[in-house]
Amino acid sequence: MSVERTILGGDLEISRILTGLWQIADMERGGRELDPAVAARAMQPYVDAGLTTFDMADHYGSSEVIAGHFRSAHPDTPVQLLTKWVPDPGRRSKEDVRAAIERALDRTRSDAVDLLQFHAWRYSDPGWLDCMFELDELRREGLIRHLGVTNFDTAHLAMLLHSGIPIVSNQVCFSLLDRRARRSMLDLCIAHDVKLLAFGTVAGGLLTEKWLGADDPGDIDALQTWSQMKYARFVEAAGGWAPFQRLLRAVKSVADRHGVSMANVACRAVLQEDGVGGVIIGARLGSSEHIDDNLRLFSFELDASDQAVLDEALAGLEAIPGDCGDEYRKPPFLTASGDLSHHFEAAPPPYSVRAGERGERILSGTIWEDIAGFSRAVRRGNRVLVSGTTATHGDRLIGGTDPASQMHFIVDKIEGALQSVGGSLDDVIRTRIYVQNASQWEPISRAHGERFGAIGPANTLIRADLVGDGYLVEMEAEALLE
Repeated sequence: MSVERTILGGDLEISRILTGLWQIADMERGGRELDPAVAARAMQPYVDAGLTTFDMADHYGSSEVIAGHFRSAHPDTPVQLLTKWVPDPGRRSKEDVRAAIERALDRTRSDAVDLLQFHAWRYSDPGWLDCMFELDELRREGLIRHLGVTNFDTAHLAMLLHSGIPIVSNQVCFSLLDRRARRSMLDLCIAHDVKLLAFGTVAGGLLTEKWLGADDPGDIDALQTWSQMKYARFVEAAGGWAPFQRLLRAVKSVADRHGVSMANVACRAVLQEDGVGGVIIGARLGSSEHIDDNLRLFSFELDASDQAVLDEALAGLEAIPGDCGDEYRKPPFLTASGDLSHHFEAAPPPYSVRAGERGERILSGTIWEDIAGFSRAVRRGNRVLVSGTTATHGDRLIGGTDPASQMHFIVDKIEGALQSVGGSLDDVIRTRIYVQNASQWEPISRAHGERFGAIGPANTLIRADLVGDGYLVEMEAEALLE
């Protein structure tokens, strides 16, 4: 059976089933360490079957080390080792970024990272952009072959693309249970030749025969694996166990029609979406392998009648809220623990705050603050006034010529200023937007609506000449901290 393959970035050929090694961390929970040589030998059956692409991360236990043992033992075997860098929130120096990549290279015993995928915990701290620009420099240097991101929402993936960063992939949660990627992400990816790499396609095993007809597992924290705990929260967010069982019955009926497993149907439904490059299926190396079953994914396609059966069941589910990756950035936190406590302890303030006799000054460090002698924001009591803010970061214009991307970065900066004094966008009561070109009011207004639609501050839109080349929009804000 031929394994379907696709191309990332023009020259990185991967199998459309990527073997995910996140369960290495689960297998090593409690301090147990896998023997890397033994675990590396367990990768061989996947490679022999044509599943040559492995997905890792710096925090997936010893996954990078294990893959490095395999690459060293089989230097002439073509495998694609994809990894991630997931730093804690806060600023990182150029040296920090380089050290992270050199660590990945050392662990995987590689000259260059095939695909480096970056995760940002908070967009309100522009340190994530500094990391991306530095990673692109390391790509130019040859230490990274291709850049991707993971858990990025549509607005911030677009921001990177319009800022000139050559992103080739975005790894996001995408399944029959979680269809957020269909809202706007897929359209953006198709337009810019970015491939989605979908994880969670079988919802930690919940979209399989094991759970068909099973009782509600009840206490999420008592489930056996981190993956089950995580996706049980998705089931809750989608309406609970009863509508989820209806979906399982629909998946089972389609699977029986094709003579395949429920996991095959769940994965094929995602793999057939335009813009999806591959699905990531987890493996517990040496203890649980489903290679033969996974390969059946390439033996059939879902037709219109299959999709109708699935759509009828999906209509009974509530949509997972937000955009891709929101589960890691805002409530409800659909993570294994239900919050971010197992990822990092605390996030530092995005910007520096200077206290004075008459209040606090928040400084974002742009050249304009020094030149004109003003603060990004000023707090007096519970009132915060945010200065006119453009898409400036250091000496860079973020978002290129795309007005929506510029607007989203402006809102990020305003959010960072408020977070630095204990506030949030929810505290904003007024915004004023200045546009350079009146014909661009709609994408700018839509971006404002995406970020403030549930808050509904008073707002004014003004046509005005803006100071500085390339700036399409400027915004100021006022907030009251409760």
